[in-house]
Amino acid sequence: MISKMIRYDIVLYAGEEDRFINELRELGLVDITTTGWEPSERDRGLLTEIEAHNKALDQLATFAKSEEFQATAAPYASGSEAYAKYEEAREKRQQLQQEVARLRKLSDDVAPWGSFSAEDIERLAHRGVTLRFFMSQPAAFQKLIDEPTEGVTIAEISRTGSAVYFAAITTDGTQVIIDGQEVRLPEKDSRALLAEVDALLAEDKALDEVFSRVAASKELIEDECAKHKEQLQGLKVNATAGREAEGELLILEGWAEAETAERVDKMLEEYPYLVFERRDATIDDEAPVKLKNNKFARLFELIGSMYALPKYGTLDLTAIFGPFYMLFFAICLNDAGYGAVLLALGLMLLKKGGPKLRQAAWLSIVCASATIIFGTYTGSLFGMSIPELLGYEAGEPTPFLDFPNQFFSIALAIGVVQILIGMAINLYMQTKLFGFTSTFGLLGWFIILLSGSIAIGLPMFDLGIPGFDASSPIFYGCVGVGAFLMLVLNNIKRNPLINIGAGLWDAYNNITGLLSDVLSYIRLFAIGLSGGVLAQVFNSLAMGLSGLSEGIGDSAWYVVALQIVAASIILIIGHGINLFMSAISSFVHPMRLTFVEFYKNAGFEMGQRLFDPVRKMK
Repeated sequence: MISKMIRYDIVLYAGEEDRFINELRELGLVDITTTGWEPSERDRGLLTEIEAHNKALDQLATFAKSEEFQATAAPYASGSEAYAKYEEAREKRQQLQQEVARLRKLSDDVAPWGSFSAEDIERLAHRGVTLRFFMSQPAAFQKLIDEPTEGVTIAEISRTGSAVYFAAITTDGTQVIIDGQEVRLPEKDSRALLAEVDALLAEDKALDEVFSRVAASKELIEDECAKHKEQLQGLKVNATAGREAEGELLILEGWAEAETAERVDKMLEEYPYLVFERRDATIDDEAPVKLKNNKFARLFELIGSMYALPKYGTLDLTAIFGPFYMLFFAICLNDAGYGAVLLALGLMLLKKGGPKLRQAAWLSIVCASATIIFGTYTGSLFGMSIPELLGYEAGEPTPFLDFPNQFFSIALAIGVVQILIGMAINLYMQTKLFGFTSTFGLLGWFIILLSGSIAIGLPMFDLGIPGFDASSPIFYGCVGVGAFLMLVLNNIKRNPLINIGAGLWDAYNNITGLLSDVLSYIRLFAIGLSGGVLAQVFNSLAMGLSGLSEGIGDSAWYVVALQIVAASIILIIGHGINLFMSAISSFVHPMRLTFVEFYKNAGFEMGQRLFDPVRKMK
């Protein structure tokens, strides 16, 4: 459900805004509207600082879990000092890492030339002995050896499969033409360069002490970041407040939950130089939205938030689509074994994660539990048939659902049920907002679809209602009433003849739209079936390629062991791939059915923003 909001229109003396915002922050119950805020240069700088602090906190949290963290490190005196030391150390580490990468590359380039001394080469040059260094293809080098040049000595240094590295030694300034690429050696050889790398790595290692002290100061940095966020709050409020009386008065729009409004009233009434009016928020207001659900429905707020919040004054559909989403997930995954794996992963995340991750973990646990139940009902365990494992013969009646042969029509039925629930919600909201007479067109369609589902759909599942079938007068009467509402009374303020024309046009759109919506639920059957087929394929591959499908026979124990290992590898890789792909499909496609088919038929309207009161940031 959506928490009821109270709107406050506040007029405040301009000189008191900082004090007033601080008191609101201490209260932590009022959301001040800052719609349309455009950050100034100062604001952008503050946003950059906040982003940099948050990034630093994330990196420090990771560092604190690493082996390099020194748990005994003493924290710094303040958050500003700790953050400054962090930035200094981070920049220093980046420079060191860049220099290490450069030196290592240079070392790799110089390595073929072995050990040398630039000073010795220079001394030889002063004595008239010149060393020039080349690299060429082996064929070109061999030609130099086979056809020597007078006064030139060729000395091979090293070679690879595609190049030869050599020196050309001359005296008395003899000119030489070499078929190869001349190389200018650096002042240091590979060994000296790697020594420099080791020194830089030691210097980088010493920075761990600084990062450890900064990580120990994490709470101080969080306090510093919170101050920046609170400062930004004040800047946004001041920038978007209306100003009257030559800027002497500030006009603010605020929102508070109805259940905490008395505390807000008390604070405002005691505040000097302030006048306010309050009233209940309406659907026409751009009120912020706060969802208030039970523990179960709260899990699915994570799913709903990926699309949009509901508009204030409408219905929160989380508690309604939550059970459907859980069921759809279970149908798409459709394997008790896969559900057990996801359940184990969810329990692991529950122990290790933060608040957001724990919410996702609980959602995984709920959906995985539903998958185990549904997968057991359909008789699937890692692609194996549970009825066969229990000894049921082919064709023998079992308590399990024959998913490939029976679930196609069930998927369509589930779609019809969810669409009817969505239409009922839409009828309720239109009646609440615009009156019952505004719903006649939609009501007509609802009656026709509900009547058809009962009279035609239920008998397909041996659940028909006596006296209400496709040939009964009461069925035709219901369809007639629905058609009359849909065609003649779709707008009671309009000419009936115009209504008929508009109703016929709506009939075409609704028939094609509803047909498309219902058929979309076939994806539940298709995804659940495809995952099961792939699981069976990987089982067959594992048994066939390992040779276990032919039985153990008289094979030696080590042969059997190798077969089991080979089959296990194929099963782990195959089922891992299938589980990954099926889990993504099970997450995405139920979401698509919720946001497109269900939300559309329920008349879902998007909200503007989340309720975010001015508050202490830590």
